[in-house]
Amino acid sequence: MSTATDPAAPAGTAAVASLPGHVLRHAAERPKAVALRDKHLGRWRETTWKGYADRIARVAAGLRELGVGTGDRVAIHAENRPEWVVADLAIQALGAISVGIYPTSPEAEVSYLLGHCGAKVLIAEDEEQLDKALAVRDELPALEHLIVVEPRGVRAQGIGLWSELEETEPLDLEQAVAALDPQATAILVYTSGTTGPPKGGMLSHANLVFAGEASSAAFVTSPQDSSLSYLPLCHVAERLASVIDAVHAGYTVHFGEGPETFPRDLREVQPTVFLGVPRVWEKMLAGVELRMADATWLKRKVYARALARGRKVAPKRMAGGRSGPSRLADAFWGAVLYRPLREKLGLLRVRAAISGAAPIAPQVLEYFWAIGVPVREGYGMTENTACGTYTREGDVRIGWVGPALDGVELKLAEDGEILTRSPGVFQGYWENPEATAETVDPDGWLHTGDVGELSEDGFLKITDRKKDIMITAGGKNVAPSEIENRLKVSPYVREAILLGDGRKHLAALIGIEADTVGDWAARQGLAYTTYSDLAGKDEVRALVQAWVDEVNTELAQVEEVKKFALLRAELDHEDGQLTATQKVKRSAIAEQFSDEVEALYG
Repeated sequence: MSTATDPAAPAGTAAVASLPGHVLRHAAERPKAVALRDKHLGRWRETTWKGYADRIARVAAGLRELGVGTGDRVAIHAENRPEWVVADLAIQALGAISVGIYPTSPEAEVSYLLGHCGAKVLIAEDEEQLDKALAVRDELPALEHLIVVEPRGVRAQGIGLWSELEETEPLDLEQAVAALDPQATAILVYTSGTTGPPKGGMLSHANLVFAGEASSAAFVTSPQDSSLSYLPLCHVAERLASVIDAVHAGYTVHFGEGPETFPRDLREVQPTVFLGVPRVWEKMLAGVELRMADATWLKRKVYARALARGRKVAPKRMAGGRSGPSRLADAFWGAVLYRPLREKLGLLRVRAAISGAAPIAPQVLEYFWAIGVPVREGYGMTENTACGTYTREGDVRIGWVGPALDGVELKLAEDGEILTRSPGVFQGYWENPEATAETVDPDGWLHTGDVGELSEDGFLKITDRKKDIMITAGGKNVAPSEIENRLKVSPYVREAILLGDGRKHLAALIGIEADTVGDWAARQGLAYTTYSDLAGKDEVRALVQAWVDEVNTELAQVEEVKKFALLRAELDHEDGQLTATQKVKRSAIAEQFSDEVEALYG
């Protein structure tokens, strides 16, 4: 774990016991440096560290006037924007507990989360999010105040305005921060709920500070770095990048204009630190492949040759070496393809490219190393404040997520379950002592629910979720995620759900990527009207079948996908098929698509 004497840790960090305290430190040491940038009507606006601290102090004062105090829960329901992180830190500064709600959460989920945590105040982004709460307000006796950030279109009475919070006379932030108990709960992060209702993971100020120290040391972040905040801030991974590590290391966080402008925002920002879940990396790769499919013969030829060269030298790059006597060739291809491609993707300056939250397919990882994007995998979860492992620079091993972070202990249980122990291990689940006892044992070891392998030198490989391991009718154990990830490498496949538990063979439900398959269909002269119509085309099935056949050649016989069905509708969070983090709810899929499943085994 980093300390004040560690060269990777900024001076004085060991004495700072909360995230708002780190903001105050930067405001004192670097008041005019830029902490936040947000894009509004096409122009980037800046907030300095002094301005950041002042906004936090004013919002905290406004919340205090509403009666928010120690231990009260305040929920934030908004897209990524400066107001989100200002509210988060203002709530923490009061000794209250910040609770994030996913922007995509439907009304029923909003009701559950607000009711379960007993939120006293809700900060909603706009009319759309506010309406979800208004529809269920009668079911939430603890909810006393509703505040809206963008009031346009809001007609309901008794709604507070964010602008009024920011106009409040600021409280003494330094005094408030000094009074905080490091062991008190600072935030609740609700789990994805793939196997049941979401559980609220309680993270203390001490948990968050440790995570800042560990991540800053691992990513080697500094005030010169920058990032783009775009994944949901309710998720612990984005919280780590946009709040925890950002305020610890003191780098600039950018907020674009929304999910639809993400590619353009990324190109404009060209961050040095970039966190992507596997789906993001897969989407980037699919976009490149799609553009190449429409390119001229010459461009496709140049791309293929450069990529072949990149794949050849990628292992040397992963090992921290250079390509030897062929550096001139690498410089040539770098100028011709790699650099322009990285710039187009928005990854030209990135030096800490991180993939986490789920396993990434080896082919995707190899691709980005081939074009010079140094993607390194990490492993963590809500319950250990995202502090588990991280791949070391110069020692990247495909399929392995690295050794334990500084300050983290790591071991395997007898059944292969991964256990971690560190100051980042959470306090437990809100109002759920039974689940807490099942997750953290008396010795402080967190039982992650993941199954893995450990190398002799401490590198971790994730096999699958313990509950997801399938046993076929023939008694063979199969880890579905590895096969699903291989299937999703194709730019034409968006979702792949493996079936086969207790069955005589493996099968899959496959959802197509509408954009790339639609483009392919247009080039083939195939007319279609809807997603269902496109997925029902015999030609599309043949396209996917060819890919499944190719994947099967890389698998053991027992792992081969013998049959598959194409989903005729895109999976959706509101229909209960996906979690807010876009993870598949296997039980819901099995129930809602039971006819398709049975047809595969008929």
